[in-house]
Amino acid sequence: MHRTDGLTADGPGPTPPTAYRAPRRWGLLVLLVTLVSPVVLMGALTPAAAQAVAKPESGPARVAVIGVPGLEWSDIDRVNTPNLWRLAAEGASASLSTRAIPPPDRAITCPVAGWLTVSAGQRAGAPGAGCGLPPLPEPTPFGGARIPGWNNLLAFNDAQSYRARIGALGQAVKDSGGKVAAIGPGAALGAADKAGNIAKYAATPQTIGDLTSYNLIVMEADEPARAWIDRGVDGSGEPIPPTPQAREHAVATADREIGVLLAALPPGTAVLVAGVSDSSTAAHLHVAIAHGPSPSGEPYRGRLTASSTRQDGLVTIIDLTATATALAGLEPPAGLVGRPWQAGSTDRVTVEELADADLASQVLRTVRTPFYIALVIVQVLFYAAAAVALRRGRGGSRLLAATQVVAVVSASVAVSSFLAQLLPWWSLGSPMAGLITTILGFACAITGLAFAGPWRRAVLGPLTVVAAITSLGLLLDVVTGSRLQINAVTGYEPVTGGRFYGFGNIAFAVFATGTIMFLAGVAHPLIARGRARLALALCAGYGALAVFADGWPSWGADFGGVPAFVAGVAVFLILLSGRKVTARRLLLTGAGAAVLLTLIAFIDWRRPADRRTHLGAFFQQVLDGEAWPVLGRKLSAMIGTLGNLPLTILSLAALAFLFLVLARPSNWGASALELVYARAPSLRAALFGVLTCALAGFLLNDSGVAIPAMALTVAVPLTLAASVRALQLLAGPTATPTPPGRLSQPAGSTAPPAV
Repeated sequence: MHRTDGLTADGPGPTPPTAYRAPRRWGLLVLLVTLVSPVVLMGALTPAAAQAVAKPESGPARVAVIGVPGLEWSDIDRVNTPNLWRLAAEGASASLSTRAIPPPDRAITCPVAGWLTVSAGQRAGAPGAGCGLPPLPEPTPFGGARIPGWNNLLAFNDAQSYRARIGALGQAVKDSGGKVAAIGPGAALGAADKAGNIAKYAATPQTIGDLTSYNLIVMEADEPARAWIDRGVDGSGEPIPPTPQAREHAVATADREIGVLLAALPPGTAVLVAGVSDSSTAAHLHVAIAHGPSPSGEPYRGRLTASSTRQDGLVTIIDLTATATALAGLEPPAGLVGRPWQAGSTDRVTVEELADADLASQVLRTVRTPFYIALVIVQVLFYAAAAVALRRGRGGSRLLAATQVVAVVSASVAVSSFLAQLLPWWSLGSPMAGLITTILGFACAITGLAFAGPWRRAVLGPLTVVAAITSLGLLLDVVTGSRLQINAVTGYEPVTGGRFYGFGNIAFAVFATGTIMFLAGVAHPLIARGRARLALALCAGYGALAVFADGWPSWGADFGGVPAFVAGVAVFLILLSGRKVTARRLLLTGAGAAVLLTLIAFIDWRRPADRRTHLGAFFQQVLDGEAWPVLGRKLSAMIGTLGNLPLTILSLAALAFLFLVLARPSNWGASALELVYARAPSLRAALFGVLTCALAGFLLNDSGVAIPAMALTVAVPLTLAASVRALQLLAGPTATPTPPGRLSQPAGSTAPPAV
């Protein structure tokens, strides 16, 4: 008797198994409990002590913040910058993301925006700010100064969606009874109180005097930025870059100024050095160094990290403010969203390694757009060629076989774009060629595994292998720190600072799609053997784990992905059980997703403030009535993605191929989807689950159209590969196409309808 098991060869005409119908009563309730229970368990295990917001441990009462606009790790060496070299060698170092509110015409951080961000501990900017230097402060009696136009800066930032409260750092020190000194115009911006005043100001470290009585000393060494300003602009209005010799001289001058300040600092002062802004036409990662005692009292050593990035060797400019307040033993001021710099791995990070991280970010910015354009063109051409192959009938058997292989390679590209980070493709002579070669290499390796064993003869065999690698690979990555997503062409880049850990929106789309397709592959052989209850249990269990990994703050920390993922998995499980997707069930699923998301955010909110992710921070914003600007930014970003022509074309092409080619009758007398549904009904449930997840993800995430585009890039080629295998099994060695409207299969079989 013939049997369909999904992992061995399927015969030419198996009788599809009868869809399993779960007991009607409590079915959906059990599903929702399954999805929510892991979060409840982890919440119960959260230490009770985490309910209170932890106060920073008392550190030294004195901290020096040294800002060098434009300073990059490629500027640092033992000979030209001995003071910076010593601080890096003795302390802890990292790359610094300096994202603030950019000027209207450039995606960079200007010195004014960088210093105001330090002042607020939140992304800040200035009206019409170009990349000029900060204004000279106006002197006030007793050696102080005032920032000109401060009220205009306050009004501008209050009108922005970030609502940065400039002056927060200086005011926090002042309110605690401490004293602030600023050296240089930019430092005055960063150290001013909420009224724009600085109690002690000097233009150079040579004239600042005795610093013993000051708790916060802020200094600007702006020579690298001045090297750009002094060169002027070209005929198109773009800044003229300084010569290598001029930049080297500027950095050396800044290092000498830093040496003067270091010699004047009282013993035991904690020193924070930051390249607080860009000084060129391109955004970069910059220098971050911490020297001396950390907030815990232990000296800084090795690689810097922060809970805002969770990456050793990577911190942000808003963390600089949090670090300064923690080192001074102060309560974090209102509106501060950064996290203190901490000593991460004790391994010594080299200057070359940090410079290479900036190189990777720069290369990524140049290849990302061409990569997506190439991906769209190749995918559309492939869909056109596949449509021709499906219409060729029996005479195109070799073409069908080639189509199946190329489809599996195509579906493997998404996860391979993350696996490519295992190799330094950006350091090759031709980065674009290196990126494509690396991605195709991993995709071909995955395809080799998909066709390496007896499972290659099953309808869902190659599909299951690719989907399993996609789901399990990204799950393992997010559990171990999301390192494959940093600087990945489909991941996130540290320079823009949108996200540093967990699931980015593209990764979520790939992970969710791979998971649901993988569950279809797992369920098919079990249901074919009459083990429907076991299939549902396994799918619900792994689905719950995947949703949990996506949303849990310590792993995926994906706010918008959780409800979309829950909806997709729920629709898949409902259809897999033989039930219909009704409006009532969708509403219950949506309510369950909302409860789950709220629970995750609440558990994250219960943790100490310096350990919360953006989920817990958003929960606090809801409590404070400040959530609407965040939601407004996300909605605006989502709508804006509709103007992304390549990804929109990719989505439409994939949907057109699915519904106008695979779902319509072919020369074989039935649609390819009907054939594969007859042999593997679980695929139909998976496709509906993926489409539901993609649509919900589009509506709920600021990446908008990118989510369905990447989801369909995985799901449609995998469906095509399964459909081709179903056509091959139908043909057999002697079979011929059947008349239109008739499906060749044993009498009495009931194939589920096409999508």
